Order: sequence, then structure tokens, then C-alpha cells
Amino acid sequence: MNKKVEYTRLIKEKAKELGFFYTGISKADFLEEEAKKLEDWLKKRHHGQMAYMENHFDKRLDPRLLVDGAKSIISLLLNYFPKEDIEENNDGLKISKYAYGEDYHFVIKKKLKKLLEFINIEIGEVGGRVFVDSAPVMDKVWAKRSGLGWMGKNTNIINPKSGSYFFIAELILDIDLEEDGPIKDYCGSCTKCIDACPTEALTSYKLDASKCISYLTIELKSQIPSEFKGKMDNWIFGCDVCQDVCPWNRFSKPHNQENFDPHIKLVKMSKADWEDISEEVFREIFRKSAVKRTKYDGLKRNIKFITNY
Repeated sequence: MNKKVEYTRLIKEKAKELGFFYTGISKADFLEEEAKKLEDWLKKRHHGQMAYMENHFDKRLDPRLLVDGAKSIISLLLNYFPKEDIEENNDGLKISKYAYGEDYHFVIKKKLKKLLEFINIEIGEVGGRVFVDSAPVMDKVWAKRSGLGWMGKNTNIINPKSGSYFFIAELILDIDLEEDGPIKDYCGSCTKCIDACPTEALTSYKLDASKCISYLTIELKSQIPSEFKGKMDNWIFGCDVCQDVCPWNRFSKPHNQENFDPHIKLVKMSKADWEDISEEVFREIFRKSAVKRTKYDGLKRNIKFITNY
């Protein structure tokens, strides 16, 4: 067996052992097709106030500028579909499923570092970096290129066996590995995600992030525009509508990652509890959570905007 095939097998086996349920590999190359799309998206201001999206334009499109001599991108998926939907217990106020438990950045980064350590031990000294949604890497594009799913009309990666409730992470390495090719798009004529979007942020395969509830409740630091009154569908952090209605998510199965289980107090939160939440309770429940990104004042802003219309 040649080294490229053997290295690829070892890496995928280790990734599975670490809890990633899919691993795909693509060639580290310039994203020519995405360059024009990204430029147009930014020109139309669809990124809203996310000024960081304008930074490192060249690095977003060429991973070789992030890792010297980069040859392969390993894309990995980690399931976060919950065992239970906590919104059923709290009078309808909702937070996105990905934020139920511990912040995924920390959970995944630990796993990736273990995988990189394994690679250096089993294969030899390899140059590389780990990425978890915190650097100019177009993770969905690389996941698509490596055959982990297709880019759905809701702009999420959809895996035909497991839906779309997963985190995407990458290892960019300076060694050649066996590449996986992209798979077919199976959205067909379905428009459920577009039809269900409460703020009409979606058109086919395009997202105007400045209208997206996830953006409005997390990324937007100023007041939520009044035009969205009555359109937030009770989401106080993030939004899962375009995933909840996607027929492919009937294949989603609960994760087995204890870190992603919700805090016991979060499960029991009523609408009144949310409205009266103190900074002390916020810190207790969300001490290790991605919800910290919106900060206490941001969460209070979201709750007030939704409950006072």
C-alpha cells in the first residue's frame, strides 16, 4: 500500500476514534469559483456589521497562505444534534441547538490537537494547523469539496446520511493525502428552508446574513432594527428554522458527546426565568457556553425585543 493511502487510512481511523463521525480530504488549492461569489456577497453588504468578513480576503481563498507548503485539507464533522429539544420546556423562547452545551470551539480544538499529535507520532513531523470556525477558512466550501455533503439551499452542508446538525473543523497539512471528491446536490425542487425563514434572509443557495436571526441575536452589537419586530420566531440566541424544516434532518441522530448536553438549569428555564435572568445566573449557566458571545446585555436585549412587541 502506498504511503498516501496508508496515511489517509490512519488519519480517518483516528478521527473516528476521537468522535468525528465523518472525515473528508481535499487538495489545498486556490478557490477560484468562490472568489467572485465572496466578492459579490461582500459588495452587497450581506455580511451586515461583520467587518471581519472583509479581512484576509486572500487567505480565505487560498489555504496555502495560512500554512506554508499546504497540500491537503482534512475536513471533519462533529455531531451536536441533541437528545431532547429544550425549547419544549421553556414556554417557547429558543436558543440554537449548537449552544446547548459547552462551547464547541474548545471541545473540537482539543480533539484536533490530539489528532495532530497522533499524525506527528505515526507519520512523522508534519507541518499543519487546526481550525475551528475562528480563522479565515471557508469551512463549508472545503467540506463540500471533500465529499462530506452538498451545500444546501439554506447554505448549510447537508450530509445524505446524517442531515446538517454538525460542526465543521479543519486540519491543513503540508503532506499529500488521498482526496475525496464532491457528491451530488440532493435539494432538488424543495424550498422548505426558503419558505420557512422568518425574516426572508434566504434565497436559493444564498444567505443575506444581515437579515438572519443568528446574525441579529449574536453578531449584531447595536439595537435590532424595528423591521424585525414580530419576525424573530422567539429565538433569543441563534436560529435553527432552516435546519428544523429540512427533510434531510430526519436522519439526524442524538450526539454522544457529554460536553454538548445542556446545563440542568437551562433545561428548566421558563419564559419568566428568561425575562428575569440575572447576570449571576447567566454566568452560571453559560460559563462554558457559546452563548457567552452575545454577553449578558446582548441576551437581555434579545429577550426584551422578542417579549415586548
